[in-house]
Amino acid sequence: MQHQPEVTGFHDPRTGSVQFVVADTQAGRCAIIDPVLDYDEKAGTIATRNADAILGFVANRGYAIDWILDTHPHADHFSAADYLKRRTGAPIAIGENIVGVQKLWKDFYHLPDFRADGSQWDRLFTAGDTFKVGDIDARVMFSPGHTMASITYVIGDAAFIHDTLFMPDGGTARADFPGGSAAALWSSIQAILALPDETRLFTGHDYQPGGREPRWQSTVAQQKAGNIHLGGGRDAAGFIAMREARDATLPMPKLILHAMQININAGRLPEREPNGQRYMKIPLGLFDAAPWG
Repeated sequence: MQHQPEVTGFHDPRTGSVQFVVADTQAGRCAIIDPVLDYDEKAGTIATRNADAILGFVANRGYAIDWILDTHPHADHFSAADYLKRRTGAPIAIGENIVGVQKLWKDFYHLPDFRADGSQWDRLFTAGDTFKVGDIDARVMFSPGHTMASITYVIGDAAFIHDTLFMPDGGTARADFPGGSAAALWSSIQAILALPDETRLFTGHDYQPGGREPRWQSTVAQQKAGNIHLGGGRDAAGFIAMREARDATLPMPKLILHAMQININAGRLPEREPNGQRYMKIPLGLFDAAPWG
């Protein structure tokens, strides 16, 4: 049991995101991975339904929270890391390459006073770093490609891979965001598939191909055998060509310009202005070449 954490997924149908509680049940301790802060882009309304549901689950199980972890700065939902830290006092963490993403998007949003040094998080992981969830050993793999800051958390026999591999019938993640790279994504996928075949893989999105029920757990062996973007003897060059051609047809996520300014700040909302209202900035024309959604 020491090496097999209990993993519970929480699917957010609004964004297709999956949030996780990974727990050492013997020690009564857990980590929360990729929590969602609810945002209604039509009304500009923030809510905490997803995060509160996770807190309710954790309280019902009697777990203490060791970590609140993000795998990368998300482009399709707001991170609830800051909210959960304020509610629980647990430390928040992300990979150290968030600094590069912060510097890039700081310029996009023209935020001259923004601290692009990663200090919004309690810990910036480097590749190979180790930590604990309860008594279960955990380590960090860098998994760039979808973003330059993407990482994988390997906790016992479970790897949290978010936007690298989807479920086998969903393929792989796009790699055309600023700082993304299809070549880097291929290398990251190969590193994940080099884990033991029985390793449980937990993906952070599911778009329910064919209208099936949402799924988020597979194994290395299942991905090797059945991922639709990796089969047929496809090599690195073939994958890169496929991924880049496919990405060229995809519109930007509807919340990318909303979400990135929040997520490069660890999920913190903008400060209130003198009138008591919060405001976000939307750069116009940043993705002029992208297909219209």
